[in-house]
Amino acid sequence: MQIPEKFQNDDGTLNADALMKSYSELEKKIGTMISVPGDDSEPDAREKFMRAIGVPENAGDYPINALFDDEAIREKFRDAGLTSSQVEKIYAIAEEFLSPALSEIFLAKHESDAVAELKSFFGSDEKLKDALQAIHAFGEKFLPLEAFESLCATPLGIRSVWTMMQSMEPSVSTGSHAGENLSDNDLRNMMRDPKYWRDRDPEYVRKIESGFKKLYS
Repeated sequence: MQIPEKFQNDDGTLNADALMKSYSELEKKIGTMISVPGDDSEPDAREKFMRAIGVPENAGDYPINALFDDEAIREKFRDAGLTSSQVEKIYAIAEEFLSPALSEIFLAKHESDAVAELKSFFGSDEKLKDALQAIHAFGEKFLPLEAFESLCATPLGIRSVWTMMQSMEPSVSTGSHAGENLSDNDLRNMMRDPKYWRDRDPEYVRKIESGFKKLYS
């Protein structure tokens, strides 16, 4: 067998020192190599491998994300042998696909809670429906659109509009005073009454229309 040139002396004989030096360097290199652990590997071998590829020593060392702010989930990441960079990629993918769904769930829950709160305030589904219709009509007639939409974005705002409506009910009466002469201001105050803009009470509407005809015809 021919001796490799790097292990030969000048006269072609074996250079034992060069051979021993190369063998020693090979041993050191093998000693630093990490083998991929199998299912039957010792725990120490698995830990050594995980350290070598960048798996955090503790689950708490993983980066934090709002969607996965849970120690148990980070423990599962570590059990799976995931590196911090791999976990960050998981976060990015999850945010891309889960955030819209979570937003819809949150909005649905918020809407459900808001309806329950308003139902409790008004007393029943039917009363809530009537109140919302009345509030809508009132807002279109008396409030700037932007302000009305902002108020109606929360149950508290809707209740505030309702309270505002109640406080604006006029003291002008109908009935036996139907023949009295009413001023323009009186008639406009009467138009704020729910009997006009919500219930469209025929007699009440007729009184207002008649009053305007007397004033301006």
